[in-house]
Amino acid sequence: MNKFIFLIFIFFDTTIILSQDFSEKYYKFAGDSIYTSQIELDEITIYKPVKLESDKDLIMYYTLKRKTLKVYPYAKMASERLNKLNYRLTKIKSKRKKKKYTKILERFIQDELTEELKKLTRSEGQILVKLIYRETGASAFKLIKELRNGFRAFTYNTFAKLFDISLKMEYNPELVKEDLFIEDILAKEGY
Repeated sequence: MNKFIFLIFIFFDTTIILSQDFSEKYYKFAGDSIYTSQIELDEITIYKPVKLESDKDLIMYYTLKRKTLKVYPYAKMASERLNKLNYRLTKIKSKRKKKKYTKILERFIQDELTEELKKLTRSEGQILVKLIYRETGASAFKLIKELRNGFRAFTYNTFAKLFDISLKMEYNPELVKEDLFIEDILAKEGY
């Protein structure tokens, strides 16, 4: 009887093992592996907590908060449109048609946003350039250079410098206090 139970146990155990799907992928690292469906996490960056040490920092923080929340929707919209544009450009084969498409899109965006963006202050413009870098991972200058051409990027950057804005400005919360404040503001607002 014990041999019979043992054989039934072996049969079911073998059936279970043979019915498992081993085609799943594994994440391998340093002599070990982990089943990938259990480890699909996005990378996050954690910054040190913001400490408002003086009244000057407090005023700067709340001023930045007002300005950041005003311009963040534009940066988010720029990121979303850039993703759509890049997707559509992969569908277009001809280099000439790609240039034509980006030119049409540039005119459309200018017509749509120019009046609203003219109302921004210089500091709001500077924050917007930093937020575009944060959302896209590239400076506004680089994006213009890639999508249009180097001369257009140079022209826009020169014009922006008249308003103390550099399109080459990067976003670095690890080194720049203002950027750290902006990151803290966006994190607290759920962005």
